[in-house]
Amino acid sequence: MTLASDPSRGVAVVAYFADQERESADESAQIMLAVGAGTMLLAAAGAWVVAGRVLQPVRDVVATAQGITETDLSGRIPVEGRPGDELTELAVTVNSMLDRVEQGVAAQRRFLDDAGHELRTPITIVRGHLDVLDPADPADVRETVALVDDELGRMNRLVSDLLLLARAEQPAFVRPQPVDVAALTADVFGKVRRLADRAWVLETAADADVPLDAQRVTQMLVALADNAARYTAPGDRIALGSQVSGGELRFWVADSGPGIAEEDRARVFERFARGAAGARRSDGAGLGLSIVQAIAAAHGGRVLLDSRPGAGATFTVVLPADGAPRPQEDP
Repeated sequence: MTLASDPSRGVAVVAYFADQERESADESAQIMLAVGAGTMLLAAAGAWVVAGRVLQPVRDVVATAQGITETDLSGRIPVEGRPGDELTELAVTVNSMLDRVEQGVAAQRRFLDDAGHELRTPITIVRGHLDVLDPADPADVRETVALVDDELGRMNRLVSDLLLLARAEQPAFVRPQPVDVAALTADVFGKVRRLADRAWVLETAADADVPLDAQRVTQMLVALADNAARYTAPGDRIALGSQVSGGELRFWVADSGPGIAEEDRARVFERFARGAAGARRSDGAGLGLSIVQAIAAAHGGRVLLDSRPGAGATFTVVLPADGAPRPQEDP
């Protein structure tokens, strides 16, 4: 490089320190990487905590299911969280299902124990009398044969009732068809009035056609009438009737017997259960009212009990009346 007024030559040198520039960028990049890595770690930790809390009910379901055995159904899932939350609802639903399963298994065990006891008793009676039977004594043979026949008949009734209750849980237990309720009520009344020497009264009969299984309904009303006859004395009043009201068909059997105590009203519908009066009077197995309730439930209905000690009892079967009352014909 030369200058116009100076004949000497010179060299101009320009220097650029890139390391210093890169050092600042490197520091910024390192800070960004550190912040990014920290953020990712915090996000991963937060996601792990949230996922753990979210999946905890699922793990509780798995642990509860693994802890349930054939003999221990008491395990339940801890319910945590806000009402309405999906996983909370899942825990509540599973616990409700386990409650129903435990109740069903407990009822089945009680049923098997009671059935075994009821069947064991007549077998013991028959065996005991056969062991002491004197074949050379005609009178003893006749008495023993009569006793054995009676006990075998009772066992046959018990087994038939148990099979009926087992079939009650099947879809084809009832076969509803349009039935003339008035004719059915009169027919049942004609049958039950021969059960015992009582003051039988037909109070009213519903003039309607309703889809029913006439055979099952007859069986149900006969069981209620037989129950009333067992707990009443000769000459006592027993009333039977039917009525359609408010879209419901009602059958009832009312007696003037000793009534049912308050503490016995809920358990009289249990299998093999008897009230205080039943323990003294009835020689049945305690399945009659269970069968009545099963038949009513199969029709989509229910059984009501109105009773006071000393004032008799009224059993009312309430069934849905899908059919309309029969129109009156012009005279």
